Order: sequence, then C-alpha cells, then structure tokens
Amino acid sequence: MTFLFDIGRVLLDFHFEKSLATLLPPDTTDAVEPMMVLLEKKDEFESGLITNEVYIPWAIERLGGAIEEKRFIHAWRNIFTPVEPMWRVVESLSAAGHRLILFSNTNAIHCPWIFENYGIFRHFPEAVLSYETKSIKPEEPIYRHAIEKHGLIPAETLYIDDLGPNIETGKRVGFRSFQYDLNDHPAFERWLAAEMMER
Repeated sequence: MTFLFDIGRVLLDFHFEKSLATLLPPDTTDAVEPMMVLLEKKDEFESGLITNEVYIPWAIERLGGAIEEKRFIHAWRNIFTPVEPMWRVVESLSAAGHRLILFSNTNAIHCPWIFENYGIFRHFPEAVLSYETKSIKPEEPIYRHAIEKHGLIPAETLYIDDLGPNIETGKRVGFRSFQYDLNDHPAFERWLAAEMMER
C-alpha cells in the first residue's frame, strides 16, 4: 500500500507565533499583525516562486529590519513538535513494508533542515514538496505531479492531510483521503483499520 503524508499538523505540529515573537522588539504590544504580514508572500515562497535570498530579507524588513538572518532562520525553524501518535503509526507502516511518501506544502528554510533533525523522516525515502514542484496544495497540478512522478494508482493510495480543501482535491483525483485532526487521533486509527481491511 502507498501512503501520502502531509507534514504540518500530521507528522509535526507547529506554532509560529511563540517562536517568531522572539524577533519582535520587547515593547511590541500586538504581535499578531507582524506575523500576518509575513503571510503575504507565503504561497509564493512555498511554491518556490521566490527564493530564500528574496524572502528572508523581505520578511526581516517587515519585522523592523534589525534582525540577523541567522536569528530569523533559527526562529523560523524552531516551531515544531512531534505528533507522537502518528509517528508510531508511521513506524508501524514502515516496518510492514508500506511505501511512504511525503506530500507537503513547505519551504526551503524548513527543508531539508527538518529531515535532518526529526528521525521520523528516515521512513520517507520519497517526497513531493511544494517549493520543489513550483505548485501548492490544494491546486490540482501538484497532485497530478505526485501521481506521474511516483507512478501512483490513486485508488490504491491513502492520503492523510489536516486541511479540508487539500483533502477535497485528493478525493477528486481519486486518493483514499482522510482529514486528520491531531486532537482526535483515534478517529484516524479507525479509518486506517477499515481501509487496510479493504486492500
């Protein structure tokens, strides 16, 4: 069986706010607004249309300018915590010989850094990453790219993602899809058990 796994809030939970807030002046009263400004170019950055060399100086400028690049990158990366119940599932699926592929909107600050720092990714020898494909979920081209590049049979591919629009596209292209809620892992376990019985 082939599995497509999203990263954010499936394999790794993340919280930008606390980490990026460390970059703001101590007297900042509203940390939300600067964070939202950084999202202006999020899709362009994650689809690889702008590089680190463009995005990082732009983001630093939006945050006030007086931030070292190394400090910005450190804050940008240190937002993750493992979703341990899902890690146990991945380890079990890998041990059973299933094919595991990452399928994620991400960027060149987080990757390959997360692969080097979180052991779970050793179980994923293949990946479809938005910044490499120049396309992002939930747009259909990245799904078609995954199918073609990895020779997927959609009806035999189980896809796990935390976002509804991404799951809807997954269903449209024929993947057996599940919207994951890290606060209700047992629901995923029940879905997985039922799907494995149908193989």
